[in-house]
Amino acid sequence: MSDVEQRLAALEHRVGELEDINAIRRLHWAYGYYIDFNRPEEVADLFAEDGVVVFLSGEYVGRAGVVRLYGDWIAGRFTGGKPGPVDGLLLDHFQMQDIITVAPDRQTAKGRFRGVLFGGWHDDFQDTKEEMMPQQFMEAGIYENDYVRENGVWKIKRLDYKMQWQGDYEAGWAHTTAHLQPADKLFPEDPLGPDRLLPKEEIRKTWPHRQDVPMHFAHPKFGALLAGQEKA
Repeated sequence: MSDVEQRLAALEHRVGELEDINAIRRLHWAYGYYIDFNRPEEVADLFAEDGVVVFLSGEYVGRAGVVRLYGDWIAGRFTGGKPGPVDGLLLDHFQMQDIITVAPDRQTAKGRFRGVLFGGWHDDFQDTKEEMMPQQFMEAGIYENDYVRENGVWKIKRLDYKMQWQGDYEAGWAHTTAHLQPADKLFPEDPLGPDRLLPKEEIRKTWPHRQDVPMHFAHPKFGALLAGQEKA
């Protein structure tokens, strides 16, 4: 290839990477909006055929697992299984601070996001109330996700959400023990349980315990990682 051809190929590749990053960012932000309004089927459509969600130290596998988590578990708990929005219910997820790394072949990628949640229900809608949940609460967590290009479309391969803290609104995070605890039973023994549990040594205690969330990217000065692989 001539110098001009090489430069053009490099430019085309870089433009493609930027398009990939934008598509993955859009994918994850769309995920946030769909879970706001309890739409499990739409959430499941964002995942690869063999996609996995890691939540509360359990893995929900494939479309059935994704729908069980976002439908039976989350929508069932907050809206009685009805799609939202639901009057009197707040369940807003804010997705932000993304760092996305696309692999050199542009077929896989990794992404780190921070999620912040405000949830609860209004006094006039007590039938929305879930006994296990505080009426007003806040939560934050970090995602370290894997993405894959499936039939030319970016999909979520593995969505790994690690809760960092929860706080009852009145008491604050300084006086709150997380109302969500790690899963300990599998589906179908627990109808809402995950398909697999993380290995015992990887079980994640919830707030006030903290969890390390290793970064898929490296420090720009002290090391280089590309989609999780060391680069010389």
